[in-house]
Amino acid sequence: MTAASLRLPLLTLSSSLVLWQGVVVLFKVPNYLVPSPLEIAALIPARRGDLFSALLVTGGEALGGFLLSAVVGVAVGLFFSVSARVRRCFYPFVVVLQTIPIIAISPLILLWLGNGSLSVLFISFLISVPAVIVTTTQGLISVESNLLNLFRMGNASLLAVLFKLRLPHALPNISAGLKIAAGASVVGALVGETFAGSSALGAGGLGYSSIYALSQLDTPYLFALILTSSILGLCFFWAALLFERLMVGKWHESILSEFMD
Repeated sequence: MTAASLRLPLLTLSSSLVLWQGVVVLFKVPNYLVPSPLEIAALIPARRGDLFSALLVTGGEALGGFLLSAVVGVAVGLFFSVSARVRRCFYPFVVVLQTIPIIAISPLILLWLGNGSLSVLFISFLISVPAVIVTTTQGLISVESNLLNLFRMGNASLLAVLFKLRLPHALPNISAGLKIAAGASVVGALVGETFAGSSALGAGGLGYSSIYALSQLDTPYLFALILTSSILGLCFFWAALLFERLMVGKWHESILSEFMD
């Protein structure tokens, strides 16, 4: 991402903030409904300690869910790539997992794991892992038949086909799944905190702090928490993007074309 590519987004953001500030001042909108950008900016340094503490909690939960989804998602994808029969047996359960509302199973998760970070991590994992499974499986089974036949002619073992042919071929798909899971893991952690809560009143991650701030009608702090959550999600996405550049950036067309335009 170059400075030129950031120019238009930054210009759009600046214009939106100016418009937001103008509307709030012009129509005298109460700050408990919509605070002004300047009020939020002034609040952040004053509450930086609370914001950083909440960021660490949610960041740790989201990171745990993301890493677990990456490991489990790739492992399940490798298992699904073994045969079409295996996929027919187990792939529908991935679809079911993706369509079950978290709000429907959150009582069970809290019953089994209790309140706190472990439940939040597990909810983050449940929301982010389907994307990794689906994209990994698609990449692993999309290998050209001629390459598979070449490996068979060399009497390659199943493990050799998996790790020397299918897995390298699926790296772009895995990277795409990880980029989706990166944002989903943060969303999952925020959602999980609204159900799992916190062990201390007024303390916890970004999601729990948002609920607490709303109950106190502390809307400027709520907007600061939303901004912090967005920054956390961007950091996770950029980490996944960096992984993609390291793994496939030197040879895959999707990355090379960015430098050719």
